Amino acid sequence: MQLAFDYAINLGQFIEASKVLYQMNDQLPDDLQLNLEELEDKSVVRLFISEYQPKIRSGIIQYRQRLMNF
Repeated sequence: MQLAFDYAINLGQFIEASKVLYQMNDQLPDDLQLNLEELEDKSVVRLFISEYQPKIRSGIIQYRQRLMNF
């Protein structure tokens, strides 16, 4: 999914990139998922991505660490 996100960003398809972020968040365990707000205004999609991408990436790292500890 990270490749799909990077691909969408590189093509300037920020709405598609935000959809990938939603999918990435949905794949995390419930306790690591972020409560993402719905994007109603397409003009704030870049702000949404810049705010939530690092948080979701952090959740993915935490999840990987959990899996490695099992």
